[in-house]
Formats: sequence, C-alpha cells, structure tokens
Amino acid sequence: MTAPILSARNIVKRYGKFTAVNGVSIDIMPGTVHSVIGPNGAGKTTLFHSLTGTVPITEGNILLDGEEVGHLPDYRRVLKGIARSFQVTSLFLNLSVRENLRLAAQGRHPGQAFRLWRDAESLTAACDTAEALLERLNLAAVASRPAGELSHGQQRRLEVGMAMAGRPKVIFLDEPTSGMGIDDIGEMKRLIHGLRNECAVVLIEHNMDIVMDISDRITVMQLGQVLVEARPDEIRNDERVRRAYLGGMITGGAA
Repeated sequence: MTAPILSARNIVKRYGKFTAVNGVSIDIMPGTVHSVIGPNGAGKTTLFHSLTGTVPITEGNILLDGEEVGHLPDYRRVLKGIARSFQVTSLFLNLSVRENLRLAAQGRHPGQAFRLWRDAESLTAACDTAEALLERLNLAAVASRPAGELSHGQQRRLEVGMAMAGRPKVIFLDEPTSGMGIDDIGEMKRLIHGLRNECAVVLIEHNMDIVMDISDRITVMQLGQVLVEARPDEIRNDERVRRAYLGGMITGGAA
C-alpha cells in the first residue's frame, strides 16, 4: 500500500486558552486531491497554517515524505516540498506574469535567487519552467503584462502557477475559486484536477460542486476537530455532515 506523502498526527494549535485545532490527524496520499471542508469557524484555515508552517503548532507531528517537518518554519518547508496559495491573492503586481513565474521557479535554488549580477535570461531552467507554465495556465497571451493588470481569475491561476513552479510534493490551495465567474471556475477546476499527475493537492473550498467533482478524499472539520473523512459519495450521504451544515450546503452549490 502506498504511504502518505504527508502525514499529520494529533495536531493541536492553541491561541492562549482558545484551541483552534484540537487533535487533528490527516493523511494525504500521493497523486490525489484531498479537500478539507467544514462550516465557518471549523478550523480549516488554522489547520492549513499549521501544516504549511505559517503558524507554529502547539502539539503534534507532521511527516513529509517520511521526514519530520512539524517544527520547521514555513520557508524551510517550502524547500522540503510544500507550496501553498492564499485566500487573498499574493503576487508581485508590478512585475510581468512571466517574471512572477520565473522568480518562483528560481526560488527552488535559493543560492541563485539573489545573484543580482547574473543576466536573467541565463537562468535557463527557470525561464524554461516559466514558459511551460504560461502555456499550461493559459496565460501566454498576457505573459508580458504586469500581474496587477490581470483579471481576478487570471491572477488566481498565476498564483497557483507560482506554487507549481517550485515542483512541490504537496500544494495547499486556500479557496482558489473565490470570487471567480463560471468560465474561470471551470478552468481552475481543470488545472487543479491535472495537478494530481505531479503532486498531491490539499484544498480548502466552499464550492461543494467543485469539491465533489475533483476530490479523491474529503476531511470534514467541525469545532477544530475531524468530524468524518471519506470519499465524496460517502460524504454527500453522511447524516453527520448534513447536520454540521444545517441541511443545505453539502448537496451542491457554493456557500
């Protein structure tokens, strides 16, 4: 049986006397999309922050490809193979789309990232990665435009592309379709689904149609704990999940 690419055990995150995540365990398998859902305040985003190193865990263990990373800062987890996007788009808005991707690819080798006197075009591998991603993200036509001039949907795809540029083992995506129109949502769904060929994807997403369509596994959280984890068809029909969402959200549609 294939081992998890990322395994978290008994993760606890406290802020003073408040426990935001309470004893959560989760296994992320290679080549899968694993969604984390739950009502507002369930602890989803705090769990994301804990697993990616944005905030330190209070208790627990996190293994990435068998290596303990639970107490490493976020930048060191990136070098180990964890990448993430944020709910609020985070780009270099004054740089071109191509330069955003090139810098992200260059970041795979931190020793080269700030060699300021080296011609950018000589960074062949990073440039090649950027060009390949421009095609894959359907952004080649706007490659020379500043990222700040892109539509919201294009910016969200670019941010996912920047996470992809580091060739991670696991990508964490926080609400990647938030604020998107129907056409942009379809393109993002195809992009996320295709990522399974290269890495594992951990997804927070409120649009249940998307979650049910592209997830291999779903973890449902409630009050900082895991309520249930199962396949999408099992989650859809689980009475505990229905009660957690007060009856409506899990049947489909955004919330």
